[in-house]
Amino acid sequence: MSFALDEHDEWLEADGLGGFASGTATGVRTRRYHALLTCAQTPPTNRFVLVNAVEATLVTPTGEFPLTCQRYAPDVTTGGPDAGGATIESFAIEPWPTWMLRLTDGTRIRHEILVCKASARTVVSWRLESGAKGLSLRVRPLLSGRDLHALHHENLAFNFEPATARQTLRWTPYIGVPSITLRHNGAYSHAPSWYRRFQYDQERERGFDFTEDLASPGTLEFDLSQDEAVMILEAQAASPASSPTRAKALPTAALATSLRDAERLRRQTFATPLERAGDAYIVKRAQGSTIIAGYPWFGDWGRDTFISVRGLCLATGRLEEARSILLEWARHVTPDVDGRAGGLLPNRFPDKGEEPEYNSVDAGLWFVIAAHELAREAHNAGSPLRDADEQTLRAAIQSILAGYAQGTMHGIRLDTDGLLAAGEPGVQLTWMDARVRDRVITPRIGKPVEVQALWLTALRIGAMWAPRWMDPLEAGLATFRKRFWNERAQCLFDVIDVDHVPGTADDTIRPNQVLAAGGLGPSLLAYEQTRRVVDRLEHTLMTPIGPRSLDPAHHHYAGRYEGSPDQRDGTYHQGPVWPWLLGPFVEAWVKVRGDTHQARSQARTKFYEPMIAHLRRAGLGHVSELADGDSPHTPRGCPFQAWSVAELIRLNRQVLSAQEAQAVPVIVRRAARAAG
Repeated sequence: MSFALDEHDEWLEADGLGGFASGTATGVRTRRYHALLTCAQTPPTNRFVLVNAVEATLVTPTGEFPLTCQRYAPDVTTGGPDAGGATIESFAIEPWPTWMLRLTDGTRIRHEILVCKASARTVVSWRLESGAKGLSLRVRPLLSGRDLHALHHENLAFNFEPATARQTLRWTPYIGVPSITLRHNGAYSHAPSWYRRFQYDQERERGFDFTEDLASPGTLEFDLSQDEAVMILEAQAASPASSPTRAKALPTAALATSLRDAERLRRQTFATPLERAGDAYIVKRAQGSTIIAGYPWFGDWGRDTFISVRGLCLATGRLEEARSILLEWARHVTPDVDGRAGGLLPNRFPDKGEEPEYNSVDAGLWFVIAAHELAREAHNAGSPLRDADEQTLRAAIQSILAGYAQGTMHGIRLDTDGLLAAGEPGVQLTWMDARVRDRVITPRIGKPVEVQALWLTALRIGAMWAPRWMDPLEAGLATFRKRFWNERAQCLFDVIDVDHVPGTADDTIRPNQVLAAGGLGPSLLAYEQTRRVVDRLEHTLMTPIGPRSLDPAHHHYAGRYEGSPDQRDGTYHQGPVWPWLLGPFVEAWVKVRGDTHQARSQARTKFYEPMIAHLRRAGLGHVSELADGDSPHTPRGCPFQAWSVAELIRLNRQVLSAQEAQAVPVIVRRAARAAG
């Protein structure tokens, strides 16, 4: 798949350990995160940028021609056809980022960047496709060795000296930073230099520091007339798989060919390019696996993981990985301590390995749903969960339900009406979790609508083998139907008992209510009410790439997500489109139309296909975190977002595919026997 060239369009290559390479279609780096080698020292956290870029120049008998583009402050761009350099004839992301570069004399160079799965290793190559003989390539690596989120500046501490072996260089930029190994098939000349004031336009646009200095230890010279030029960049081993003995024995060019062949075969096993893109988010953590919420700046977040696992793993049959992810997270449910109930799951693990943050009301509930769906899918696939794994997941579910029912941190507690109350001043607990300094933008303290949908669904799952949850389930359903219906707006309230004040209600129209109207299994409402909710959301909130987060008629509505960090955080859930919610919305939309073949076909044309077109913008082959609420709905935020990709996969694989009657999951049948 080829793309029009725009420096707002970005590519991603992930290593399955938390590290990655990324950049723009034009080659101009516009973010601090654009680099060739970023590794996770303790997968998937503690990430370092090691090799930021290269400066590549084609040397010919008639002169030297830059093949790469750089941007320096103030607004000076080097390379490209305007500077006598190469023109990008084409760019594609399949099977990995590939550029065809052309000079004015007709010389054509193929440039490829590939990150290998399960190893902190990047293969970079240039190959002469057509042109005169006697051409050589000069490449200067540009290094840093900094934290993923930091910027690098000239200093006296950087260690330029490599340890050298035959066609292998190894740098350790700073003490405590992973080393960089560079295998090559050229000739190295040591010539240390600083390249100063690279300018990152996306950082400037987002209100952050945006200039950086990079260290270049020397140059590599390659004879393109004889062979392709190859560099294999590798971080200090993050996994035993990253340094196989056989690989070290191979010549560099042969190793590059072997790595490309193996990776090409692996990528061909995915049913669609979108599912191959989804593989980028599934990474190693401790004894198991987890999901990176988004690239380039997110780590693994609980809520995002449990929403994403449904599309990335369960819908695609990757049940072993789903099992590994959920079992790994089950270890982190907080226990009861000193008479205080536990039952919480982390909202996120910080990138530098600090203690996890437990400030989410819905992460644990999404875990319950994902664990139940795993049991169902495993049973339907004819390979039920092992007893020990099922018991681990069931124990985690019971701990979550019991903790919530007894009352745990942040005001999370089962109320007498069967609904779940949550929240306290200064803490953001729902997925609408933006804050500006000490001010929570959408506190939603009380009983948020989607939290009730999740809670009642989790109670229904728990009641399958523990009858104690039937009473709060029945009470909660009755209360929900009585109190959440907003007759005036013909939809649901967003929060009731606002700030824990009985009888109050927030009538703001947001997309959260779709989870209660068929977007999370059976609707909690009567058919006519469900249809009115879905129709109202479609009329008020829907755009071609998902629902807006707030009614455009609301006085807090922000149609564009831009400005300083505080300005953007202040509008994060006040109008921007969130593509992940397209999944629940379309699921509800199809259900109220009878879940017929015709309804699914209409939904595919009306909702799914416009999203497929989005794969050609921003995070190429992926789906963005959000977009402007106002037309033309410019993609914003994180360009590669796990739950956005996951929900699009789930739509294609499950919601909009021909549905067969689902077998009763083993967990249900066992519970029925126990209750019988």
